Amino acid sequence: MREVLLLCWRDTGHPQGGGSERYLEQVGAELAARGIKVTLRTAGYPGAVKRERVDGIDISRGGGRFSVYPRALAAIALGRIGIGPLRGIKPDAVIDTQNGIPFFARAVAGAPVTVLVHHGHREQWPVAGKLVGRIGWWVESTLSPRVHRRNQYLTVSLPSAEELAVLGVERERIAVVRNGANTVPAPVAIGTVDARTEHPSIVVLSRLVPHKQIEDALAAVAALRGRLPGLHLDVVGGGWWADNLSERAHQLGIETAVTFHGHVSEERKHELLSRAWVHVLPSRKEGWGLAVIEAAQHGVPTVGYRSSKGLTDSIVDGVTGLLVEGQDELTDGVETLLTDADVRVTLGEKARIRAREFSWEQCGRGVHEVLHASARGQWVSGLIGATASLIGDPPAPESDYDLAEQAAG
Repeated sequence: MREVLLLCWRDTGHPQGGGSERYLEQVGAELAARGIKVTLRTAGYPGAVKRERVDGIDISRGGGRFSVYPRALAAIALGRIGIGPLRGIKPDAVIDTQNGIPFFARAVAGAPVTVLVHHGHREQWPVAGKLVGRIGWWVESTLSPRVHRRNQYLTVSLPSAEELAVLGVERERIAVVRNGANTVPAPVAIGTVDARTEHPSIVVLSRLVPHKQIEDALAAVAALRGRLPGLHLDVVGGGWWADNLSERAHQLGIETAVTFHGHVSEERKHELLSRAWVHVLPSRKEGWGLAVIEAAQHGVPTVGYRSSKGLTDSIVDGVTGLLVEGQDELTDGVETLLTDADVRVTLGEKARIRAREFSWEQCGRGVHEVLHASARGQWVSGLIGATASLIGDPPAPESDYDLAEQAAG
């Protein structure tokens, strides 16, 4: 395999870029480090150049929120005859990222296509409006599985693989390669008990968009503030929902107990994580939850919703954090960890141990295995590239996820 084309509606430089974009670019960098030519086609945004090279990846940008799709398809088609921004591109494998809607690259790619799905968006589509939401969910749940019925699928967690299976994707075509994690930046001291804030502190690391439900973390602070003097919440990350969250904090009367940091550097992000007592991820839906592992690198346990699906893979309930149901349980879980130092430290240290199992090198190796098989006309299924867990991470059921390759004939 000499060349790979990556398709995604955003890149990590985009103001609304997040974990899914980071996954793809980290994988791309790992593939490039193996000597593979990697091109990423994505949308433009204010201040972005049309072409640049980052970490060995040639990035080509064009189009906006919706036009990125047809423009990418046109660029691929024209590139095959030597015209346009993707001229000369001859990929052996293509990753078509489905963030709700795929590019349907199989129509023009001229190479095997792997569909990357981080999680289903059924719970998120209503935010786009009634009509767009219905159309979007139909595309994601019905049209895409039919169009890609002979394609390899790639996802990031076992719960997301289950979601795809429910939509009719055959299990023998679903490969799971979990996220990696960067090492903590050298200038930052890894979190220890002595490094925590003197006052009870919560951190939320997330994009600020409605489905992340940061309001639930604000409500927990409002409920606990009277019982835990000095309680403070640090919200790390930016997004178009930020003003609504600031207004909600004002309505709850907790403005002085919350700091909205916005987008921060990697160093600052890890500094804030290292000082926190508890990490809260109240998202309605997650494919994996990279923030869980980043907090765990500092020995900080996470409280999140079981219903988010992906967090049931990144959090080992009662071992590396807590999985809860609803706002009341979220508040209770946060209070338990803030008030019981023994439980908090035990869960945090086990989370730290588990975090060591994940690296982008391992993730890239797993995706390379999937793409290499795809380029040979084969399917790969099951959990790829995972190491044996040190703390009892439950394995995938053998009947559902045996690591077998299936000929795609």
